Amino acid sequence: MHKAFLVLKLLAIVYCGTLGVFLLTGYEPAQPGYSPPFLLWVLDTINLFIHEAGHLFFKILGQWLYILGGSLTQVLLPLALLLVVWRANAGQIWYPGFWLGENLVNVSAYIRDAPYRKLKLLAQGLIHDWHWLLNGDQDTAEILGGMVYWLGILICFSALGAGVYYALMEFKEGRVPEPED
Repeated sequence: MHKAFLVLKLLAIVYCGTLGVFLLTGYEPAQPGYSPPFLLWVLDTINLFIHEAGHLFFKILGQWLYILGGSLTQVLLPLALLLVVWRANAGQIWYPGFWLGENLVNVSAYIRDAPYRKLKLLAQGLIHDWHWLLNGDQDTAEILGGMVYWLGILICFSALGAGVYYALMEFKEGRVPEPED
């Protein structure tokens, strides 16, 4: 049973590794015909709902935080989950860690799109958050978007590395969970 658990966990990590490679090489949601892998589509859909909820949470704090609040909540929620999981079971931090990195890559695409506004928003006439926040400044959007992108990629692959490390340590130490009856 221990070997089967290790194999399943490593397969999940390898699959997320292929998603990480897609984030690194093909994640361009503003491009026509963009078609992400299904799991990334699901994550991005969930992230969109979290993003929109973030606007509501920050609305009472003024216009600037209201507009920033979507992206901020989108990143803070998986970060909070990562911290909670780390305290409860460090061996599982790769799940929220990968989600955090993926969210940063997602936000970076929104930031880099600020001067161009090619991303489809939920409806016509809505404010493009990062166009408003950066005043459409192309140089700032490229630099900030690039930094957020590479931070996201670093976190994604660090999370995957942590997943492999903890899976092997759990297997080596015989700490693989037993199925419940």
